[in-house]
Amino acid sequence: FVGSFALMKRMALASDAISHVALPGLAIAMLLDINPLLGGLAALVAGAMLIWLVERQTAISTETVIGVVFATSLAIGALLTPAHELEEVLFGEITAPGLVEGIIGSLAAIAIGIILLTYKEKIVIAMVSSDLAKTLGLNVSRLNLLFLLLFSVNVLLGLRFLGVLLMGALVIVPAAAAKNLARNLNADFIISSLLAVISVVAGFLIASSYDLDLGPAVIIAAAAIFILSMLV
Repeated sequence: FVGSFALMKRMALASDAISHVALPGLAIAMLLDINPLLGGLAALVAGAMLIWLVERQTAISTETVIGVVFATSLAIGALLTPAHELEEVLFGEITAPGLVEGIIGSLAAIAIGIILLTYKEKIVIAMVSSDLAKTLGLNVSRLNLLFLLLFSVNVLLGLRFLGVLLMGALVIVPAAAAKNLARNLNADFIISSLLAVISVVAGFLIASSYDLDLGPAVIIAAAAIFILSMLV
């Protein structure tokens, strides 16, 4: 669902880069022996705020700002992350979340969906034409910040399973496939969400059956669906 908005905002590559911003936070949390997801959340929120502030104060495009933040975060995170933990952080692992973590993650996912549905029309207008949005009295800057924060929390939900290198791809690839199949905007949102779920289930079955890493298996499944969608 979030990926459909990201493509509308022309953030296909930038969206993948945002997930890398979590790496320094994950690394610092592991060094301090606290829950890595808390560190990832802090880094993602800080990164989203930094991207928003730089974009707001300068004429630099969102993609450029994200690219600089991404490269810096990846370098810092790679230096700080313990070597034996690096592969797990980059590519994720198959581990069941605890009860509390599962409940919090589910509530966060529901909240993201509700907020996007509530502000859907305003966000779409702001992304399609900032001039039109301003004419209608919409605060484009605030809507951009809202989307960046929602995107960041959305990325956090999948870091444990897909890692920082692949979570951004799961947001974008099903949404790209939906663009080939949908006839209108609402259908795009629904199909994108369904294809993401199918990709995760298929990837999980493949990874479990052949003892493969979950992250790459999920993204390969999503990529296969995208290739099939191009035939349509």
